[in-house]
Amino acid sequence: MQIIRRVLLVLSSALYISCPVRADDGAASIAAGGIVMKRETRISMQKEVLRISPRNVSVDYVFRNDTNEDITTEVAFPVPPYEMDWTHYSPAQQGFDDFRLTVEDKPVKFNVEVKAKLKGRDVSPILQKYGVDIATFGHLDNDTPRAKDIRRLSSAQRASMVHAGLIDNEADMDVAQWAVEKKYYWQQTFPAHLTIRISHKYTPVLGFTNSVSYGLNGEDPEATKEIGSLCLDTRLTKSLSVLAADQNNGVPFSYVDFILTTANTWKTPIEDFTLIVERPHEKNASQNFVSFCWDGPVTKIDADHFMAHSTNLVPKKELRVGFITVYKSR
Repeated sequence: MQIIRRVLLVLSSALYISCPVRADDGAASIAAGGIVMKRETRISMQKEVLRISPRNVSVDYVFRNDTNEDITTEVAFPVPPYEMDWTHYSPAQQGFDDFRLTVEDKPVKFNVEVKAKLKGRDVSPILQKYGVDIATFGHLDNDTPRAKDIRRLSSAQRASMVHAGLIDNEADMDVAQWAVEKKYYWQQTFPAHLTIRISHKYTPVLGFTNSVSYGLNGEDPEATKEIGSLCLDTRLTKSLSVLAADQNNGVPFSYVDFILTTANTWKTPIEDFTLIVERPHEKNASQNFVSFCWDGPVTKIDADHFMAHSTNLVPKKELRVGFITVYKSR
């Protein structure tokens, strides 16, 4: 799949931005993707429907087993490795804790594997020894860098954690130094010569910056890189520059990243792929701009949904969907 600067959807209603907005501030998104498995060339992805909005990502698959025997294998949803970032995101957001899975429209329980890594070394046994929850950085408080599991340690235990490099040497804070590697997984059987439907959904972790002007004028290199990845055309770039000036730089944007290439762990290509982007609504916004890169046409399904379609897709790059908001002047 070749992604080029082709798509621009200019929307005039409200756009919900579910992220904090602070001057000269921003954060990168956490790019998740679809389900994966050990390379299994006997199972084809017949269909994938990917739905993206700032509030929700959902993926519906149809897999087909073309062989003469049932195939049972481990299937997983890998969470991108994450580190403590209490100023922007909670561990629950980073860990995609609201991940949900259905097979043939029925909820399926899955296992969770969590490991702590420090400079490439597995330090999970040390944290488990002290009863410190790995995925939540010791049950980190959402408002302060303090963790319940670490607060209750004895002085000697805390000193040992500091010596091991697991937490910062700061008495008033519990700044974890380890990275979390996490995955949801389950055993799945694909019946011979039949199809099976698997779906999952989660809340995306948005990337955001306070205003498009920081990216358009080169004031913030990271914002410039981010807005450059949305494939804005010249006309929209000029319009946003004017709007940002009129709004005193108050034109924030956010984006959702999705790892399309996870599909390549199955037998390629994706025979039938559909992307549906949803426009949310918020009363205090007057204009919306949604932009993403796509090699091909994008059609309008209805007032709030836009569709891109491809057949025999072999993903080569990842997908980013950008949402830009112009709020009503006060």
